[in-house]
Amino acid sequence: MPLDFTKHFVAVPTEFKLRNNTDCSWRVRVKPMNSRVTLDQGWATYAAVHQIKIGRMVMFKLLTPDTLKVIIFDDDGIEVVNKCGKHDESFTTGD
Repeated sequence: MPLDFTKHFVAVPTEFKLRNNTDCSWRVRVKPMNSRVTLDQGWATYAAVHQIKIGRMVMFKLLTPDTLKVIIFDDDGIEVVNKCGKHDESFTTGD
């Protein structure tokens, strides 16, 4: 994420809760790197479970200061419906 994105925050959180279109939630740690903010620990698992790959577009919408809605589109621009899948329990939320 470009640092300009962070101007929308009073303080950049150390974690974001990612919420998809079926209301599943995941926690992902945030790490500043090279004038950007990156999604770090937890993102690789999220991306694998939700089959985010080259050719897919991912849109983030800020819901609360620490919650992002994640919308994934396939190669044809159609929104992908995500199911809650198996993942590392230490990075899920109870919501």
